[in-house]
Amino acid sequence: MDWGTELWDQCDIIDKHTQSGLDLVDKYVKFVKERTEIEQNYAKQLRNLTKKYSPKRGSKEEQECRFSNHQAFLDILNEMNDYAGQRELIAENMMINICIELTKYLQELKQERKTHLLEAKKAQQSLEGTFKQLDNSKKRFEREWREAEKAAQHAEKTDQDLNATKADVEKAKQQAHMRTHIAEECKNDYALQLQKYNKEQNQFYFTEMPLIFNRLQDMDERRIKMLAQGYILFADTERHVMPIIGKCLEGISRAGTNVNERNDSLVLIEQHKSGFERPGDVEFEDYSQGINRASSDSSLSTPKGPLELLSKNKNKTFRLFNKKSKLPSTSPSPLSTPPNPSPANGPPSPKFGRDPLSYCLKEINKTVKPRISSFRTLKKTPVDTEGFTHLPPEQRRKRLQQKIDDISKELQKETDQSEALDKMKDVYEKNPQMGDPASLAPQITQTAQNMERLRGELNKYESWLAEAGGRGDSIRYSTHSMNNNGAPNPSRTAHKTAGNCKMQS
Repeated sequence: MDWGTELWDQCDIIDKHTQSGLDLVDKYVKFVKERTEIEQNYAKQLRNLTKKYSPKRGSKEEQECRFSNHQAFLDILNEMNDYAGQRELIAENMMINICIELTKYLQELKQERKTHLLEAKKAQQSLEGTFKQLDNSKKRFEREWREAEKAAQHAEKTDQDLNATKADVEKAKQQAHMRTHIAEECKNDYALQLQKYNKEQNQFYFTEMPLIFNRLQDMDERRIKMLAQGYILFADTERHVMPIIGKCLEGISRAGTNVNERNDSLVLIEQHKSGFERPGDVEFEDYSQGINRASSDSSLSTPKGPLELLSKNKNKTFRLFNKKSKLPSTSPSPLSTPPNPSPANGPPSPKFGRDPLSYCLKEINKTVKPRISSFRTLKKTPVDTEGFTHLPPEQRRKRLQQKIDDISKELQKETDQSEALDKMKDVYEKNPQMGDPASLAPQITQTAQNMERLRGELNKYESWLAEAGGRGDSIRYSTHSMNNNGAPNPSRTAHKTAGNCKMQS
């Protein structure tokens, strides 16, 4: 079944239907364009989101990427960035394969439809022109035939009139004959026009218009087929990137799976382990014995320096203190001043009053404050970072080992270059035409100097590493005790001075 046969009389319906189909294509193209804009905006927002949460170069967040949970978040951001790229690819493919192609095809269909409708209009106008000629010939035949009848009636009436002359009768008969002849000619012309019109009408309804309608039908079916392919491409465009999107989602899941909470804890230990030992217990300082004794030559030692108490959780502070060969305050503190002697069985010294504990606490506070200020002054002094002595022992060993590895790589590189230069020099000496051996002398000298410098640095850092490794984990917070006369304990002072000498080297 086709339009030319079944819809031969529905030209207006076919016209509206084909126009509606083209409007649908145009509407679908606009729909896909808006969809691509949504995809592009979505991808842009995703990229801005990942950029917003991505760590900047040199930031604290970038340094924390050694932790698996931080690295997993970075992996998620990277996968989301790739996901945004796939959304952009969807928008691009939809624009190229659907919007541009359908728009181009739509213009062709509009032009084809216009051509077919113009042909139909032309055929219609031709048929209407033929019909107009037929109508004119018919009206002329009708008019001339009536005139011929009137002329015949007039001739017959004149012939029967007794008063009419022979000439009048003859004239009337000639007039009637002429009118009849003209009517016959109009009749023949009308018959010819009718035959022509019927032939043209038959061709119009059975040949021309069915052919035009069938062409419009074929055009509309091709439009529908193309539009259906556009519908399929709408889904296929996204389906084609689904495997990659699936990989992005798998990457996000894999990032979560790769998180290792235990390893993160170990990484934190590796990064920040100081190597110091925990401080020992604070010894009890029994002042009551000094009050009850008559002599100040007590064998009990004074309490440990307040700086050790302050450095419990301040590793850097402890190390800065150890760099000094003497205590920050060498003058006898109020704590080290021997109490006034009193009789063995006499009353306690008036200086203590009735509450010796309160007095002791006051004296401790007096001692701590000035030492804190002097200790902060020590922290402001510049430190030598070349040997990483400003770092805790464990971190220092790691940095020294890393430095040794870097120097070893550079030294190996210079060694390889030196061997290559020696071989090249040997080749030049055997084959002078290839080059002058003397031209390699500056490079050989420079390489030798570099190797000598690197060996010196390597020995220096290896000695520092040996020193740091010799101390190992045996470093403890030193407990400096003083005797009752306010002088440092000789054995402890000697130990402390030796440790400081090692660190200053």
